[in-house]
Amino acid sequence: MAGITILGLGPGNPSQVTREAWEIICIADEMWLRTRQHPTVASLPETVSIESFDDMYETSESFEEVYASIVSKVLELGKREKGVIYAVPGDPFVAEVTTPEISRRARAEGLEVRIINGLSFLEPAFSALGLDPFPQLTLVDALELSQRHVPSFPVDRPVLVAQIYSLLVAAEVKTTLTTIYPDDHRVTLVHSAGTSDEVIEVLPLFEIDRSKHIGLRSILYVPPLEPGSSFEAFHEIVAHLRAPDGCPWDREQTHASLRSHLLEEAYETLAALDSQEPAHMVEEFGDLLLQIVLNAQIGNEEEGFSIVDIFKGIHDKIIHRHPHVFGDVQVSGVDNVLQNWEKLKADERMNNGDHEKGILGGVPGALPALIQAQEYQDRAARVGFDWPEIEGVLDKIIEEIGEIQRAGDPLELEDEIGDLFFALVNLARWKQVDAESALRSTNMKFKKRFARIEAMAHQQGRKLSDLSLDEMEAIWQSAKDLQE
Repeated sequence: MAGITILGLGPGNPSQVTREAWEIICIADEMWLRTRQHPTVASLPETVSIESFDDMYETSESFEEVYASIVSKVLELGKREKGVIYAVPGDPFVAEVTTPEISRRARAEGLEVRIINGLSFLEPAFSALGLDPFPQLTLVDALELSQRHVPSFPVDRPVLVAQIYSLLVAAEVKTTLTTIYPDDHRVTLVHSAGTSDEVIEVLPLFEIDRSKHIGLRSILYVPPLEPGSSFEAFHEIVAHLRAPDGCPWDREQTHASLRSHLLEEAYETLAALDSQEPAHMVEEFGDLLLQIVLNAQIGNEEEGFSIVDIFKGIHDKIIHRHPHVFGDVQVSGVDNVLQNWEKLKADERMNNGDHEKGILGGVPGALPALIQAQEYQDRAARVGFDWPEIEGVLDKIIEEIGEIQRAGDPLELEDEIGDLFFALVNLARWKQVDAESALRSTNMKFKKRFARIEAMAHQQGRKLSDLSLDEMEAIWQSAKDLQE
């Protein structure tokens, strides 16, 4: 009778094959194995003709190609009058790519599918670790994790990484994990769990790719980092602040009431960047993040959007605007990237009905003037509106200084000074200097040097206004020398 029986062979110890599975095996005349590389295979009855797909692993260029070929072959075999018994390590639906696709396609083609569950690698792994997976254990595939730049799960929860079958995979997993976890974070490798060959290693994370026991049945347990280390934990804290049993002040906040706080925290973050002190930056980035998540929580409660919408929106926007990274677009250098960026944004404006907005229309009017000027100039330059050489920029600055000297009334003077500022910002852009940061840095220098003058006057028991200009200048120069 045509059909497909998918059977789990357990984690490796023949005694752990289920009674139901063993009864089917004993009366079978033929079985197809995804792989012979499994300890239970040696104990299968000699009366069973064994075929496997191991040769596909040798001839195919990728695992995806292997699995696609196996699925197609099993479906083909299942259409025979006697059907097919397809056996896989562990349980058919635990870390087994082929089973779900075989089941889906078989049912679509009217083929009967029978699943014989088996003990997976998970149960003996939990026993080896002395671990109850509930309530928060995260299961991760090593191959998927190895392709990521950062971990894809909350790091304040325990994690089990399955299918670390080679030293190369272990090295790639380590590279991903150590972007967040300390190198010396204590982890556990479990090899051949549930068999007589079981080995447990507790070692620092940086040593996992040095293990002599890494093989097809190796898994990695990563204990959690301290509570509060994940975004999910932070999101919960903010939601609690807004809950009925939360903070009265936070519960009263609105988008409007938080505007000034958001602006203040943004400027304090800029000050932290200027300080170049990591601890200061960590604190201020946290304060800024609080403002964003708090506004998102208010949106979730009152405006019909959530932090998920924010993540999804910026995720899709980044992918759309970086086809040279996530697609097949070829670019040659930063200038080409920016030109392509403006074309994509123009298409977005057309699709959103904002085609009359123009490329400068998206620059916020509330930006500080220097930032706004540089952004206007950047966007205009991306579409070719720019001086061909820097000499044009320098000539423009000289021209604007002359016009200031010739200004005849206060309004004209204000206008010409604005033009000079704009020209100076353009020079900063040409020299790849952030105009706002440059002026902020100069402001900080001025503040420190002037504070030196105030301190000197205080030491002398004099008022600042009692110092002559020459005395102030002398102190200023000494402060300047000290900073240099």
